[in-house]
Amino acid sequence: MKFNTTAAAIALLLMASGASAQAVRTEKNMSLELANRIASATVAACAANNHNVTAAVVDRAGQLRALQRADAAGPHTVAAAQGKAYTSASARNATGAMLEAVQKNPGAATLVDIPGFLVLGGGVPIRAGNEVIGAVGVGGAPGGHLDEQCANAALAQVAELLK
Repeated sequence: MKFNTTAAAIALLLMASGASAQAVRTEKNMSLELANRIASATVAACAANNHNVTAAVVDRAGQLRALQRADAAGPHTVAAAQGKAYTSASARNATGAMLEAVQKNPGAATLVDIPGFLVLGGGVPIRAGNEVIGAVGVGGAPGGHLDEQCANAALAQVAELLK
């Protein structure tokens, strides 16, 4: 009987250690250097079109990693960029697509009621492969679609780093 008890205890211990190993996951994260590079490239892309913007880059949890504001960007652009980045990272979707969904689908209209969400064009998820590792939000161009273009141009510049 003592053998069966010992064998059962060993079996339970092995199962428990196997279960905890499966509970751990590995995530890709963005470095501060990459976040700054994306923010800088975003502001530069908009500046090339004479738009003074702020670019905010957040991590997968929506926490700010980098913020760059063009010299002539309005003070309101900081909060707009951060809100768009947070919304995009949280929803793992472009805020322009979310805005379209809100406008077309009454069921999606309640997205605007989520605290911290800013459902305006200009937030774009940052993906490493298929995994969303953060987002970039842009505020200040005359239209969310232009903000989004700047973000996408910056992400295209760093695409090799995101593979």
